[in-house]
Order: sequence, then structure tokens, then C-alpha cells
Amino acid sequence: MEPLIHFKGADILNGESVVIYGLDMDVMPGDLVYIVGKVGSGKTSIIRTVTAENRLLSGEGEACGYNLRGIKQKDIPYLRRKLGVVFQDFQLLTDRKVEDNLEFVLRATGWTERGKIDARISEVLEAVGMGTKAHKMPHQLSGGEQQRIAIARALLNNPEVILADEPTGNLDPETADEILQLLQSLNREGTAIVMVTHNRYIYEKYPGRVFTCQGERCEEKKDSAIDVEIEEL
Repeated sequence: MEPLIHFKGADILNGESVVIYGLDMDVMPGDLVYIVGKVGSGKTSIIRTVTAENRLLSGEGEACGYNLRGIKQKDIPYLRRKLGVVFQDFQLLTDRKVEDNLEFVLRATGWTERGKIDARISEVLEAVGMGTKAHKMPHQLSGGEQQRIAIARALLNNPEVILADEPTGNLDPETADEILQLLQSLNREGTAIVMVTHNRYIYEKYPGRVFTCQGERCEEKKDSAIDVEIEEL
């Protein structure tokens, strides 16, 4: 199998400043990968590099078959269609209903047929347990329900990998656990997930590969190393 995400000796930028030097990371189909570290350690900058929001100027980098160092502006939307992104703050359009939020994404990524759009919206809402919420406005939903809608949005184009940036950061513990169980079920069905988090509880309860960002480096850690180093975060 080829990696869905590949970095080799990559320097990761935040703006014009390098925040991580020499990143080596391969994310394979079906992987569950955590990126952990303190605020400002470069976790989110890795995600932004994968989506081509941040430039990659040195080292190797690929995502879903696209070379991140040489990607052309016109190809970035096609790369992003292969990625599902889930944010801490949901980022739903507050002036339109759930179904219109999802339709907006589908039309922006090339869907045109009304019947297929409606069918796909129904499929993803059912997949996240929100089949009855299509006509709701975001403000009528709880935080957990909004995050489920955000995950449905991420699933619209059958992504090869979901990038989840602190997806439970604004949720109470019980609701956060429900969201984590949903993401784990998607992972068990074969979708790779890369999750940024600072919450040790998450990667202890739902084990996966762990990359620790610390001291301008980001390296995969085994269990014993995690025990030593995450205590400092």
C-alpha cells in the first residue's frame, strides 16, 4: 500500500517561520494517527500543510497522490476533495439549514444533479445519526450535534483520510466521547484519521499511533516514551 500522507525531512511552516524541522511521517490507509503537543508546537501547522494551506518549501511531502512541494493552485481544490476536515469550532454556515450547509460543499466540489445531491446528503446524515436534522438551523443544535454535522460534511466526498483538529475541544466529556466513538467507527470501516489533540485521555482510551510535537520536532513515540514526554505537556 502507498501512504495517503507522506513527509520525509519536511520543514513545517507557520507563516514564514519553521515550527517543526525534519518531519518524517507516513499515514497509511486505515491508520488512526494522533498528533499531540503543547499549544504552539506545530500540530495544526502539519494539518494545514497537508491541505496545502501552508507552503512546503523543503523536504518531501505528498497527500493523496499530490506533491505538496510542487502542487499548482488549480489542483488544490482536487486535493481537498480527497480530504475530510473537522474543526474544533464546527465552522458551519450559521445563516442556512443543515442540508444547505452540505449542499453548499457538494456544489462547490462539482456536484450538479439535484437527485444525487439530496441522496448523498441523506446518506451522510444517516451515517452520523443526524438523519432527522436536515431542516434544522445550526443554532437549533447542541454542540455535539453540530460536530456530527461537521463530520457528515467531511464525509460528503468519500475522503481517503479525515483530518480532525481538536474535534472535541468545545464539547463536554460525555458528548466528546460520543464524537470519538463515531470517529473510531469510521476508522474501523477503513477511513484513515489524523487527529490533533492535547487530551491524553483520548489516545489512551482509543489507541493509535502517536506523534509528539516538542522542541521543534515531531516524532512517533512508543508507549513508554509517551508516558515520559506527554507528562510535560
